[in-house]
This record gives sequence, C-alpha cells and structure tokens, in this order.
Amino acid sequence: MSPIFVAIDTPDLARAKALANRTRAHVGGLKLGLEFFCAHGQAGVRELAEIGLPIFLDLKLHDIPNTVAKAVQALSGLAPAILTVHASGGRAMLEDAKAAASPHTKVVAVTMLTSLDASDLAATGVTGSAEAQVLRLTDLAHEAGIDGIVCSGAEVAAARKAWPKGFFVVPGVRPADGVIGDQKRVVTPRAALDAGASILVIGRPITQAEDPDAAARAIGATL
Repeated sequence: MSPIFVAIDTPDLARAKALANRTRAHVGGLKLGLEFFCAHGQAGVRELAEIGLPIFLDLKLHDIPNTVAKAVQALSGLAPAILTVHASGGRAMLEDAKAAASPHTKVVAVTMLTSLDASDLAATGVTGSAEAQVLRLTDLAHEAGIDGIVCSGAEVAAARKAWPKGFFVVPGVRPADGVIGDQKRVVTPRAALDAGASILVIGRPITQAEDPDAAARAIGATL
C-alpha cells in the first residue's frame, strides 16, 4: 500500500469526495483535518470512509486529560486508522488519549508544526533548535505509551533513532519542484521515507494540481 495519505483540507463535501475518488488508486489513505471536520463532523468522516481508504483524523486534540479522553471516546465509533493529539498536552493527556482510543486506532502526537521554525519557538519561550524540541516531545510520547509522533522530515531521522519502533507521520512534504507555500521545514517524499517516515501527508501538491490523479501517481512513482 502507498505510504501517501492525501490531505483533504476543504469544507466542500462534494469536492472532498471527488478528490478522494480521483486519487484513491494512488494513495494509501485520506487525511481529514479541522477544516473538514468542523464543516461536516462525524457524518462527513463516515461518508469519506465509504470510499474504502483508511482515515487519518487530524484533529490535534489538546486540552486537560479528561476532556481529551472524552473527546477520543466520542470519536471511537469512527475507528480512524490514525488520530492526532498535541504532545505538548503532557504525559497524562497522552496516556488518557491512548487508553480511550479504539484498539484499531494509532494515536500519534504532534511535536512541532511544519509551519514553525526555531524563531517561532523562541517567540513562545522555547529555547533551542527545532530538532531539540521535537526530540524532547518524542521522548515524552514514547514514555506515555502512544503509537508515534508527527514531525517534519528534517527531524524524522533523529526521532526514529531515538524510538526505533515508533510510527512516524511526516507532513509538509513537497516534490522537488513543488511550491513550499506556508511550510518552513520541508523535504521531498523520497527523502522523508529514506529518513524513517512511516507515512507521508501530502496535500496541495496533489489536491491543487490540475490533475490530482496524475499528480498523486507522479509522486508515488518517486518512492
């Protein structure tokens, strides 16, 4: 199965279904984020799941442990293949999220958004490099017993070395000739896999292409 999960980031249900159907033969799953979920909720997720691809529910939950656990329980009927929480929510929150999840769901912790760099960290009072922050949160996620983390391709090799059996989601992936957009720490799909990524999240290079099917197929050919 392809390691590519296509990011369906749109509030338009018809467009989301069209993109999923056009790319389904060349991707391994669908990533549905806040934009889609806030527009269509669990009913929308179920409609996309009918296409037959694994669902990555990227909600980046972050609250007190009890609230996150109850939110995960509320989502358990969807049994997504992957569900995200924020690593910075702390160990208790991560533990409770994993305990509340469906046994078929991988709970992965977002370490540092790919739209941020070291200067953004400094502005929030976090000192040190992006890699140092990712590794701190990787250790926390590992100790909490969840399944893996989300990090950029720039840090995934170091994270994989620290956690050889972890599950590593790498977003912010761009083809060699792709437009970077609002991402700051990007790598090519092949480089991300070579560095240790388990799956790749790719959105705009596929979904905003003139021919999404051809774009997904072309990216897959480089893997």
